Amino acid sequence: MPPLLHVYALPQVAQPEEMTDGTVVVIDVLRAATTICHALEAGAAEVIPCVEVEEARAAAASLPGEVVLGGEREGLPIEGFDLGNSPREYTPERVAGKTLVFTTSNGTRALHHARMAESIFLGAFVNAAALVERLLGREHIYLLCSGTHGQYSEDDILLAGLLVERLQRAGGCHYAQNAQAVTAREYWLSSFPEPQALGAEPLEPERLVSKLRRSAGGRNLMAVGLEDDLIEAAQMDRFACVPVYDAGGGRICR
Repeated sequence: MPPLLHVYALPQVAQPEEMTDGTVVVIDVLRAATTICHALEAGAAEVIPCVEVEEARAAAASLPGEVVLGGEREGLPIEGFDLGNSPREYTPERVAGKTLVFTTSNGTRALHHARMAESIFLGAFVNAAALVERLLGREHIYLLCSGTHGQYSEDDILLAGLLVERLQRAGGCHYAQNAQAVTAREYWLSSFPEPQALGAEPLEPERLVSKLRRSAGGRNLMAVGLEDDLIEAAQMDRFACVPVYDAGGGRICR
């Protein structure tokens, strides 16, 4: 059986049992994966992802040491939480050495959906190159897009297409791709001039931001005055951090 490279535009189009034999990359460009990368780069000791708000509050109350509560609902900070879901909030002064308990509308739910996989990474544009390096040589790869409130979002599809393109060129093997992987790669290649899409020239953040604005997630952020988060999410290959989710332990570390 050849190595697999599958894209799922939404969690609900893939059964958790389908992904038990490989590596899942949970993609949530706007914004959970981007924010978690920022938090770990800023020195957070670990991230505890929770599906529900009350679950997060209970987890934070039960943990020893310094704990920070972060997350969002409808794009906005949650009442009583320390931080929202804007990447720029996660500075060393706020999170270094601390446990982050984190819940979002889409990304932490997608993580739960991927819980049965052998390995689970988080992917965003800010860690795309580092992620590709970690994925090279892996037999079966599943790119699981979080979407936005149950609808697919172009920001996640774009990143999935970039990853398919980079893995296909750098992997040295022929992946068996599903239709969504082929479509995502075509969408990426058609979205930017060829030299930038193929990595021969740097992709200016402004070009990527213009695409993120048109996505479902981007439109939602702009509606609540958080357009600056799109700029943070468009900083391609900024970090060497690849967040790894230990589903059994319920923790994300780098």
